[in-house]
Amino acid sequence: MIKVVESVKNIERLKPIMFVGTASDVGKSVITAGFCRIFKQDGYTPAPFKAQNMSLNSYVTPEGLEIGRAQAVQAEAAGVNCHTDMNPVLLKPTTDKSSQVILLGKPVGNMSAKDYFKPAGREQLFSEVKRAFHRLSERYNPIAMEGAGSISELNLKSRDITNMRMAKEAGAATYLVTDIERGGIFASLYGTMALLDEDERKFIKGIIINKFRGDISLFDEGKRKIEELCGVPVIGILPYFKDIVIEEEDSVALTQKMTKAVDGKVNVVVILLNRLSNFTDFNRLESDTRINLFYSNNPNEICKADILILPGTKNTIEDTIALKNNGIADAIREAYSMGKTIIGICGGYQMLGESIADPHHVESNIAETAGLGLLPVTTILQAEKTTRQSFFKYQHLEGTCIGYEIHMGETYAAETKPLNFLPDGQTDGYKLSDKCWGTYMHGILDNPVVINHLLEPYTTSHQEMINYAQYKNEQYDKLAALLREHIDLDYVYQSLKY
Repeated sequence: MIKVVESVKNIERLKPIMFVGTASDVGKSVITAGFCRIFKQDGYTPAPFKAQNMSLNSYVTPEGLEIGRAQAVQAEAAGVNCHTDMNPVLLKPTTDKSSQVILLGKPVGNMSAKDYFKPAGREQLFSEVKRAFHRLSERYNPIAMEGAGSISELNLKSRDITNMRMAKEAGAATYLVTDIERGGIFASLYGTMALLDEDERKFIKGIIINKFRGDISLFDEGKRKIEELCGVPVIGILPYFKDIVIEEEDSVALTQKMTKAVDGKVNVVVILLNRLSNFTDFNRLESDTRINLFYSNNPNEICKADILILPGTKNTIEDTIALKNNGIADAIREAYSMGKTIIGICGGYQMLGESIADPHHVESNIAETAGLGLLPVTTILQAEKTTRQSFFKYQHLEGTCIGYEIHMGETYAAETKPLNFLPDGQTDGYKLSDKCWGTYMHGILDNPVVINHLLEPYTTSHQEMINYAQYKNEQYDKLAALLREHIDLDYVYQSLKY
C-alpha cells in the first residue's frame, strides 16, 4: 500500500538526506531522483544536490549555465527548475588525465587530476560547495543529496568535498547504496563501513541494496547478516527493473546498448566516440517502436545502419583523428555515398565539416585537423563556452521545438544554409540536404517533428508521438511507487526529524 503524507499544512522542516555508494554506478542517481519525487508527492519542496559530479552528460539551466545532467533529471523529478547550486562543481574529462572544471555553471579552465587535488585549491572549492548547499537549503526542504563513487577511498578522503565530509557539513541522514548484481556485497558493505571514521559512521542510518533479481524473501538471512556486520538496518531491497525509464548518468550504461542492425526496423546507429558526451540526446529514439537504436565503433556494423549519428564529444579534434585512424570515417563516407542519412550533433556537427581548429587549446594540444568533409563548414574552438536553452523552428516545419546548446566552438560557412530558426532571428546548424545536416542543438531528437522528418525516407509506418515531458513525469511516479513499496519510508522519515 502506498503511503503518502496526508496534509501539506504546516509541513515540517526535515534534515537533508544523502545517498552514498560502495562504488560508482550502484544506483545513487536514480534513487535520489526517486526520493525527490516522493518528497514532492508528500507535500514537501525538495531539491537535489551533488557537490561534485564527473560526467560528460551535462545540461543548461534556465539562466544559461551548465550543470550535470543527473541533477537536472533529479530537479525535474522534484518539480523545480535546475540551478547551478544543485551541482556547483562539474568535471568534464577531456583526456584520460585532465578535465574541464565547471564552477557554478561556468568553465574555469582545464586541470590535471594532480592539480585538481592540491589541498589549497580543494579548500577553495569546498568553500564554494558549502555556500551553494546552504543557499539551496534556505529555499528547499528537504535537500536530497548524492555522493560520488565510493565513500571509502582512503587516498582521497582528506581532500573529499563530495561524500562524508559533505554529509557532516549538512548534518544529513545518510544511506549507503550497493549493487547486488555486481556480487561481493557483504565484503563491499562491511569494508565500506569498517573504513569509515567513527564520526563519519554515525551519519549512516541504513543500507539500500539495489538491483536484486528473484524472490527477495530468499535473502532474509543475508539481510540479517549484513545488519549484524554493519551495525545499521537494511531499509530496502530494490528489485532489478527495466520497465521504468530514467536517464542514465554514466556512459557505462552504453555497453548494454551496443547491439546490432536488425531486419524490419529503421536502424539508427550512434557512433561510439572516445569522449562521447550528452548521450541522453538519443533516449527519445529508444522509445520509438519504428527504430532499432544501437551504439557502435565497428565500421562494418555502422555501414548496415540507415541513419548514422555523430554525437557530441568533449574532445572534438582527438576524436576526429581517432575516427580517421580506426576506419570509421571511411565507413561514414561510404554510407553517405550509398544515400544513407548522416547527421551530426554539436561535436559531431563540427566533425562533419572541413576542418576544426583549436587555437586556444581549450580541448586538446593539437591545433587543427581536417574534418570528414561532408559539410562545407569550418569550426574554430573558442575560449568562451556557449550555453543556452532554445526554442526553434526545425526547417520551417510546423511546431516549435525545444533544445539546448553547450559548445566551445563557432562554425562558419561561405553560404548560409541553416537547419534551425530561432525567434530572435538567429539560426543554427547547416543543412546540406534532408539526409545530411549538422546542428549545435542538443535535445533536437526529443522533438516529434524532427524524428518523423528523419524517418520519412525509410518507413511509411506512423507512430502516435507521445508527449515526452508527460512520459518522463510518469516514469518518476513509477519510480517513486517502486521505492515506496520496497523501502521503509517510516524509518526514513524518522531519521530526517530534527
